[in-house]
Amino acid sequence: MALQGTLKDFGIGDILQLIGQQQKTGVLLLKARDQEVQVFFNDGAIVRTESSTRRKKDLIGTMLVRAELITEVQLQQALEQQKRTLERLGDVLVGMDLISASRFRHMVQLQVNETLYGLFLWKSGTYHFEQREVEFDPQALSPLRAESVLMEGFRRVDEWPLIRKSISSDDITFEKKQELPQATAEEADPFGGLDAAFDALDGGDEGESGGELSALGANERAVFAKITPRRTVRELVDVSLLGEFETYKALYNLVTLGYLEAKQGSGRRRATGGASMRRVFTGMARVAMTVAMGTLIAVLGVEAASDSSAFRRSRASFFVDTAAERHISLAQQARIRAALEVYRVERGVLPESLQHLVEAGLLEEEDLHYPWTDRYHYRRSGEQAFVLLPPLR
Repeated sequence: MALQGTLKDFGIGDILQLIGQQQKTGVLLLKARDQEVQVFFNDGAIVRTESSTRRKKDLIGTMLVRAELITEVQLQQALEQQKRTLERLGDVLVGMDLISASRFRHMVQLQVNETLYGLFLWKSGTYHFEQREVEFDPQALSPLRAESVLMEGFRRVDEWPLIRKSISSDDITFEKKQELPQATAEEADPFGGLDAAFDALDGGDEGESGGELSALGANERAVFAKITPRRTVRELVDVSLLGEFETYKALYNLVTLGYLEAKQGSGRRRATGGASMRRVFTGMARVAMTVAMGTLIAVLGVEAASDSSAFRRSRASFFVDTAAERHISLAQQARIRAALEVYRVERGVLPESLQHLVEAGLLEEEDLHYPWTDRYHYRRSGEQAFVLLPPLR
């Protein structure tokens, strides 16, 4: 299978869907500016990731130190022993009784998740998929189904803007306003949230905090237990062992439910996900500004006595930003394709119409046409094939 090109023409969601749907084995190489990531697939499932440009803070050893699971001195001792024995760092740390095998596996899984979901923020770059046999250790990382990664990735992109309204900076600290209700036996393990998140990602039952926002579950308890007066959001991300998104989401829920009060720090504002997420929000702001300007022009062009239908007609005639609409539509089509794949996996066949995706709870009604007025064109062309196009304008 020849699969290569640019991410502007074929997004990360489309690439993962295609490889997963065809159950291919090989390596997907993605490059963007100074970043280079390899994603390893076995029968369509993600079994490993590697980054040749991973920053020091994202290395597994540094992550363990920042998570306060080991000290810097212990890490240096382990690295020295690794040089002598050529063993994997995880085996060395476990052999030195510095960390348990299960906890190290959690950190490896977390590192992979952070790398994978960071790819959803890439808006430019190149990709190349090479079919070949890959080596992987199923004990080190549970294979991740591509369609599950797709749905989780799009969910995170959708929820980030709401979370960022409340948790807007990485130097925010928190004050506990009240204690949490008594935990159930299932929630007592601070690593339970991480296990639940991984199980949900791999297609298992969704954890209590893995669904809607403003839910109190294992992730919220894990983060709440790490709250201290001087500990910032960035530090909480490190020590919670949940990853950036899940930590931010848990903090948002705790603030929303009244268990925490955010104390705004004096440092710089931080766009979630680094520079890439900053570009995402900048793009969204540009689209919002375009819509606002289009609405203003429409209002100025409509007589005061015009009814709402006349206003909509006037707005449509004045606001035509095809570039913004196309940009949004590409992401929306990827979301629809991911929902179609999940529907196919669950039901064994593709739906006859997109409305079935709404009825199944995979999409909202607005998803069938956003950002257009008319619906996307969908036609099932076979048991496993379909055609999805934006409406004619």
